[in-house]
Amino acid sequence: MPEDQDWPGGARWPESHTEQTDLLPRVPAVVAQPPPVGSPLDGPTEKLTLSQGEPQEPGKPGWRKPAIIAGAVLGALAVLYGVDLAVSSGDVPRGTTVAGVDVGGMSQVEAERELREKIEPRLTQPVAVKIGVVEEKVDPTKAGLTLNWGATLEQAGDQPLNPFTRLSSLFGGTREVGVVTATNESALASEIDRLKAAGARPPVEGAIRFDGATPAGVEPVPGQELDGGKARTIIVAGWVGGTALELPVTSTPVKTTSDGVRTALDLAKVAVSGPVTVKGDGKDAKIEPAVIATALAFEPVDGGGLAPKLDLVKITDAVKPQLASTEKEGKDAQVVFEGGAPAVTPSVDGTGVKYDTAFATLLDVLKKPDGREIKVEYTKTPAKVTTEQANQLGIKEVIGEFTTKGFATDSGINIRTVATKVNGAIVKPGETFSLNGYTGPRTAAQGYVEAGVIKDGAPGREVGGGISQFATTLYNASYFSGLKDAGHKEHSYYISRYPAAREATVFQNHDGSSVIDLKFTNDAQTGIAIQTIWTPSSITVKIWGTKRYTVESVTGGRSAETPPQEKPGPTTGKCSPSNGAPGFTTSDTRILRDAGTGAEVRRDTRTVRYNPQPKIVCAPAPVVPPPAG
Repeated sequence: MPEDQDWPGGARWPESHTEQTDLLPRVPAVVAQPPPVGSPLDGPTEKLTLSQGEPQEPGKPGWRKPAIIAGAVLGALAVLYGVDLAVSSGDVPRGTTVAGVDVGGMSQVEAERELREKIEPRLTQPVAVKIGVVEEKVDPTKAGLTLNWGATLEQAGDQPLNPFTRLSSLFGGTREVGVVTATNESALASEIDRLKAAGARPPVEGAIRFDGATPAGVEPVPGQELDGGKARTIIVAGWVGGTALELPVTSTPVKTTSDGVRTALDLAKVAVSGPVTVKGDGKDAKIEPAVIATALAFEPVDGGGLAPKLDLVKITDAVKPQLASTEKEGKDAQVVFEGGAPAVTPSVDGTGVKYDTAFATLLDVLKKPDGREIKVEYTKTPAKVTTEQANQLGIKEVIGEFTTKGFATDSGINIRTVATKVNGAIVKPGETFSLNGYTGPRTAAQGYVEAGVIKDGAPGREVGGGISQFATTLYNASYFSGLKDAGHKEHSYYISRYPAAREATVFQNHDGSSVIDLKFTNDAQTGIAIQTIWTPSSITVKIWGTKRYTVESVTGGRSAETPPQEKPGPTTGKCSPSNGAPGFTTSDTRILRDAGTGAEVRRDTRTVRYNPQPKIVCAPAPVVPPPAG
């Protein structure tokens, strides 16, 4: 309630002030002291009390009490500001932290000491960074990051003069000002590039993987790539903070979803839940779950799902051996040579499973837990060369032949084996004959034996050795038949029993894969047949067809001869010395003339460089002293 307030000594507050009791705290009563002796007010003393409950005179405002309180508060704040200004001038503002270190209220010297003590050990420590799902470390030294102490302390600043800012800092609150970093831009750019590479993750699509015949789902994972520009800003600002830094990444979406993976996994489990029966003609085959697992794959499709796909080649490879006995192998028409003349043996059509359409419905069958069977169809497989085709090929006369002589017994076995294989081979118009392709692997399993070869300029032995003599004989027969050379290679060293620049070698790896081959193309309008005649001392190849050309070979002279170099023989096993042979360059020109008119059709020249064949020198046998006595 409003009331009159007496001031000690008889003074009074203005009567127009109104008290807001609900807003301002009550002030304790003030007891007046007696005036000094001799004062004009000297006389009987009276205790004057400013109480909270005196009646207010009607009509007079009660503003004097709040004014007293406000003035007291302002005065107290002014005194507090003056004292704070006097004692903290030049200090770091209260509540200030630098890289997490509290230096508020310290002097500049104290703040620098505190910062160096707490921060300096961090400056060479690796900084942990998180790049999405990848954790890495940044070496500040390699990244070219150093702390600018002067600018950092200057940034922390001094206590503010603003009274409101200064006084409010007395009642709490913090201000993080960070540090000032000096950077070596080249080193920092290199480090950002390294982090980009380390943090890059390609998107991983959802998939189904099989462990044997057990399927498992692979959850899709979006890819990520570091945002280099933003990462630089974060590293420079926070590298001395002592905590791991979260670096921003951009995400690469995936097509698949977790729901799509679960749906595909359910299908995969049914697919490998049991075998599929393949019903053949009189015999059945089984596609076991392990085979299904190797052939079944899932590909991402729009909508987040995975579509099943079968590798039918793997399915076919698993079924073919099981149904082989239900098929009948066909036989091509062949040319045989009886009484010195060619004759055609009839072709025989075969019967085989129609594998190109056999498994068209297999994927639907795999989606069923039962009733898992397929019935295959059979079809006739005509011979590649029918009897009619062979009779129409125009194979009626010898168009070219060649003979070589002289070979060791073991080489002779291999030459006879390959000659038997090639004898009767038919090459239709436009087709290319490949010696390696026609014979397939030439290993012990096919009847070939170990025989002499030249390896690295020295004599050696390999299974199938000596075949180059047959290759040279066949090459010359095709040469004199006027057929088109489709690729051949001469020996690296000249072998005297072969015509220079008109010979060929062949080579296969131990697994039967071709390395050096002999090929020629039948560029005639009629077919040809190859006849081979083997004796213990010679091999002859005749090519039959319809004669088009007469062929002449012109051998060039030798030039650029190079003497042989000595080479030590093998230190283990038997060493066979040899005198070697010089290297040289020579050529051969084939002249083709029309068989009917004798007119020259064309001539082809081939130039060949032979390396010198090393002179093999064997170490002298050790001298064994005679026994004592």
